[in-house]
Amino acid sequence: SRELDFTPHSSSLCIKSLPNMMLARLSRTIAQRARPLTARTFAAPAPKMFDYDTIVKSLSVADAIETVEDAFCKLAEGKVDVPMPMHITIDETDSAGPGDCHVKGGYVSGAATWTVKVASVSFYKSGGPPGGGVFVVMNAVTGQPCGIFQENRFMTDLRTGAAGGIALKHFGKGDTIGFIGCGAIGRVMARAAKAVQPDFKGVCYAPDGSHETFAAEMSAELGVPFTAMSSAEEMCGASDVIYTQTPGSTTCVEKSWLKPHATIICSGSDQPTKQEIPTDILKASKYVSDLTKQTSKVGELRSAIADGSMTEADVYAEIGEVCNGSKPGREGDELIVVDLTGTGAQDAAIGQVAWEKMG
Repeated sequence: SRELDFTPHSSSLCIKSLPNMMLARLSRTIAQRARPLTARTFAAPAPKMFDYDTIVKSLSVADAIETVEDAFCKLAEGKVDVPMPMHITIDETDSAGPGDCHVKGGYVSGAATWTVKVASVSFYKSGGPPGGGVFVVMNAVTGQPCGIFQENRFMTDLRTGAAGGIALKHFGKGDTIGFIGCGAIGRVMARAAKAVQPDFKGVCYAPDGSHETFAAEMSAELGVPFTAMSSAEEMCGASDVIYTQTPGSTTCVEKSWLKPHATIICSGSDQPTKQEIPTDILKASKYVSDLTKQTSKVGELRSAIADGSMTEADVYAEIGEVCNGSKPGREGDELIVVDLTGTGAQDAAIGQVAWEKMG
């Protein structure tokens, strides 16, 4: 590739046409190249290390909701730098895998830190936990690492749950909330629902049979009634709001099962191979994304685009546009789907919360 000529007479680059963020980076690069080379004598302090048990004892989903909502607002306003996620597939061999790794991160304009996260999932062959994760929180003034959080997906779950609570706040209607999938994400979604809507009735179903235990434990923890249902269809028929958090290997709801005003808040699809929601539901709904450029590649929207039932133009809003008041949330008895793939803005937000509370 040819190098760009930055001489005054160059016609190879139209500076005025570059986005502001790119111009800022270009200016910094030129300034850095103009500086004389000097020895690097600055020794940064070592980052603080936080283990899993300390993190779990120190943070809750309620801590994250306000900061994550602010991050969504700024994301919609173009004030968050969020690259597309990086996915690494660890194929199954005699010595490794199978598994998947996600690398996400972001910076919310004006924040004191930014965050990069490495999360691994689906490492079932090891016989231990199926995945892990590390957050690296960086100082936005010095560029040095502040803290390394060995969170093993706990902080990821918290920021996912916070997004689920925010979706309930702006799009929910009714007092019966259903949960399809009763693992770690289902639990954090239930805690987020409690933080946003303290008095609700819970119903739940899990294809793996864990819904009986989930109902008993969540009822005891949250002080609200939970009922384990015999099927996904029965659970959907009773629900005003439905959280779906399944592995995404197959769809888990059908349009005929839903109340006309149902809100579906789905978080199981975060890779191109996953789909929880049939495309006829997506097409019939007021569809809201967390980040359209992402849901169109790895979320539920991807499937609807692939079969021709939707385009990106059919997206009603990104959730931040509703959080910041640019667009209304629920307006009546419409069917709503909120597609949560997880954004680097959320990772930046929960990283900031963790550092403020623990650093």
